[in-house]
Amino acid sequence: MSVWTAVLLAACACAALKAFGYLIPAHLLEAPRPARISDLLTVALLAALVAVQTLSAGQAVIVDARIPAVLVAAGLLYLRQSFLVVVIAAAAVAALLRLVGWAV
Repeated sequence: MSVWTAVLLAACACAALKAFGYLIPAHLLEAPRPARISDLLTVALLAALVAVQTLSAGQAVIVDARIPAVLVAAGLLYLRQSFLVVVIAAAAVAALLRLVGWAV
């Protein structure tokens, strides 16, 4: 199977799932349990994406300046700081750690 065949099959599968979603009655999706599951699933997928982007480089797990930067960002978000402050502080922490030699 070539890459383009896999891409086309994945695109067809996504289109079929989206079309199938319109066939499900609205009252089933508006029930408390499916709504709660979809809310939690969104958060879990975002957390997994952040973890993969923070801890990986190719197939290896890398511990470098990104981890403290993400921890600083999480702390500032917990303190309800603005997004711009969070991004600048996390970038500054990563830059300073890389400046002192803690980088890959």
